[in-house]
Amino acid sequence: MRKETKPSLTILSDQGPSALVKGSWLIDMLAENGHMQALHQQLLELQHHPNLQWDLRQLNSLDHIGAQLLWVSWNRQFPDNIQLHDTHKILFERLAHVQALPIPKVQKSKQLPFGRLGLLALNFALHVVAIIELLGQLVLDLGRLIRHPLQGPWKEISANVYRTGFQALAITALVGLLIGVVLSYLTGQQLKNYGGDLFIVNLLGISIIRELGPMLAAILIAGRSGSAITAQLGVMRVTEELDAMRVMGIPVGFRLIMPKVIALTITMPLIIIWTDVMALIGGALSAQVILDMSPGYFLHKLPEAVSLANYWIGLSKGIVFGLLIGLVACHYGLRIKPNTESLGLGTTSSVVVSITTVIIADAFFAILFSKVPY
Repeated sequence: MRKETKPSLTILSDQGPSALVKGSWLIDMLAENGHMQALHQQLLELQHHPNLQWDLRQLNSLDHIGAQLLWVSWNRQFPDNIQLHDTHKILFERLAHVQALPIPKVQKSKQLPFGRLGLLALNFALHVVAIIELLGQLVLDLGRLIRHPLQGPWKEISANVYRTGFQALAITALVGLLIGVVLSYLTGQQLKNYGGDLFIVNLLGISIIRELGPMLAAILIAGRSGSAITAQLGVMRVTEELDAMRVMGIPVGFRLIMPKVIALTITMPLIIIWTDVMALIGGALSAQVILDMSPGYFLHKLPEAVSLANYWIGLSKGIVFGLLIGLVACHYGLRIKPNTESLGLGTTSSVVVSITTVIIADAFFAILFSKVPY
């Protein structure tokens, strides 16, 4: 076995200038004690001597790194005067062959003018299909719950009702009260100028019970509870808990998705009633200050101003809004990839899409019940 020696480059001038290459030009030998830097500096100085004779017959070992070091100093071609073994010559010929290979040019794909629009449309269609599949699975899970009610996830449903309903009472009460005060103050000032003080009950009652109450509650629940549901499912995806549930044979839809959607469908109408009450209280208090209208008179005129049909329209909106928020939140939670960046983007997308979906659904309600008198 040939002993490995340190690489060296010696300049001889006995029979004309020549370079004697000796030792082991291997990566581990070149990396020791800065041999590579020293040899590279010598090779750069020898580039100014094109007629130099090269003697590589005393090379013990040569790898691609050492060959590349010499090949670059030769301007990537064999010198006119060179002596070397056939095994080493094959290595340099391989470097010459690789150098002759053409470098493929990466051409940027030309995107059609409507290509991005098409991708957005396709992405939207995929989301719609996935939500429809989730809705279908929810229907099947509800059928299973009806057939076997004792096996239902009642603890999960109760826990989600507490988190999405009871814990949201404070923020919805505060926002509803302030909205009622602001709306009553703005409309009261205008009605007072035209002598229509009594119509403030009609304006507040219709706007809050039929439109503002359901919309306000849905937006708050989408931002609060919808994001929490998406983040919870996303964390379970990141920590591979969902995969573990599937491995153990636990149905994810029956144990995770259905309780959350049922809880939101139950709590949204209740939250809407709560928000309506607080907004009307704020409006009545503001009306007493602005128009000197007693809260008793406000309460007495409210049933005459708002029909029962408008009240039921508001509650039906709550059921639909709760279902939509739950489906969208669960959909984005299940689509989160196992990384933290996807978790943040998924949660943000869930809130934005939930609010947008609620607004679109409210527009459909306005068209559908346009003939219902106010």
